[in-house]
Amino acid sequence: MEPKIHLFPYFQPIVSVANGKIIGYEALARQFDTNNKVISAGSLFASPKLDAKQRTELDRQVRWQALQKFAELDSNTYLAINISAAWIDNLRHLNALPTLNMLEQLNIDRQRIIVEITEDHADLGKLKEIVKRYRKQGLRVALDDFGTGSSQLERVMAIRPDIIKIDMRLFKQATKGGIASEVVNLMTRLGKRTGCQIICEGVETDEEFLFGLNCGAQFMQGYLFSPAHPEFKPPNLYEQHITSLRNKFLKNTLTKLQSKVSAINTTKALIYRLAKTLQGDFNLNELASWNFTQSNVIRFYLCDNKGYQSSPDFNFVEDKWFTDPRKIGYNWSWRPYFFQLLALEASGDRDRIITSERYRDFGSDLLCKTLSLRLDADRILLVDIIATE
Repeated sequence: MEPKIHLFPYFQPIVSVANGKIIGYEALARQFDTNNKVISAGSLFASPKLDAKQRTELDRQVRWQALQKFAELDSNTYLAINISAAWIDNLRHLNALPTLNMLEQLNIDRQRIIVEITEDHADLGKLKEIVKRYRKQGLRVALDDFGTGSSQLERVMAIRPDIIKIDMRLFKQATKGGIASEVVNLMTRLGKRTGCQIICEGVETDEEFLFGLNCGAQFMQGYLFSPAHPEFKPPNLYEQHITSLRNKFLKNTLTKLQSKVSAINTTKALIYRLAKTLQGDFNLNELASWNFTQSNVIRFYLCDNKGYQSSPDFNFVEDKWFTDPRKIGYNWSWRPYFFQLLALEASGDRDRIITSERYRDFGSDLLCKTLSLRLDADRILLVDIIATE
């Protein structure tokens, strides 16, 4: 006869970076190992020894315990409970949602409950209907472990989560830069535009917390503050720590930004000087004596008012200028830095340098920006520069 499996809930705090308080907890299943040590029950739920019915029953048992304990907590914090998307497929009737029944029995305010949808193996149509029912009952919905599955963006569009939790592994990769960093930044931007809150999981160091702030994440969760514990904590326990981290972020960011602004002003002054020189005949050899090395300029070129490139690329490489005529006749009118300049001119705002967002340059593989400036009535000057972080 199989020994009875005993599971119980632990709670990991989720903190707000804005006020430094614990704003919620994630309920996590725990068990005792053979040495009577508390360990995660994650491996148990993934075990092939348990069928879907057994796993679902164990999950509901530990969820009931977590909600019982949370019902006794007298605060405005919320509780996030994990529900497997794959297990949702096992529901025979969409109206029979056990979590809603538990909340009813325990008289818990449903606005204080967040359902975290885990895994990515589920019928999308069924998932959308269940999420709709949760929302109708006042619950919020989070998409957990974003960055681990193949169809995450499809699920974001389908269920429009209130919260996205960035997967711990993706977040840690992102702190080192590269494509993972761009993905996390894109997700936080998506969150801002859609009203979806972003939680960074697995935050263990000051540097990871500061990276999360730089990305714009509103909430953090991880061992930097606390692992999961059997008891809830005072809401302001980490307030002083977070205040210190925010102050550190502000100081570091101001130092970097002041240096960046100084470099930008130097580059812009050089571009205005270049525009003045280009009003008449110019000599590339003369430009070589200017301070382009410190400006991060890699090329410039001219366009007409319809966006057609009218000059060759003038490329700056290893302190020398080279011409490349291959893009003459290309049209850039669809680029934001071009039509934004025309739009500002139409409203009477002239002689301003317009700066594009950062992008990866196809030719050099450098992270770049394009700056545009009105040269004369018929021409527009475009300058590509290396973008700084």
